[in-house]
Amino acid sequence: MSSIVSVVFDGNREYELIAQAGGSREEASRWLDEQWQALECEPANPMGKVLLLDKILCVAKYAGEDRFAAGGEWAKRYANAVATLLERPVVRIDVAARVVG
Repeated sequence: MSSIVSVVFDGNREYELIAQAGGSREEASRWLDEQWQALECEPANPMGKVLLLDKILCVAKYAGEDRFAAGGEWAKRYANAVATLLERPVVRIDVAARVVG
């Protein structure tokens, strides 16, 4: 199943990626966890609990806009992981507003 994953920075800069949900949820979750660690993301919750949507938002934020603007392999892997985990035909990730919809 293909999905459209849009990542928005500062309201007017939006990057739309066509994702192919595939592989297992475990693989997608593992990849997102690896990126969380590699990017040295900080939990948004002061109690340290990290929810899936928080992880999706923080990885996009810490990865930075340039990775999405380039539209390279990393951005495609991110979009595929998000599509696999959320199982939605359209996902909009607004980094500045901290909203996944």
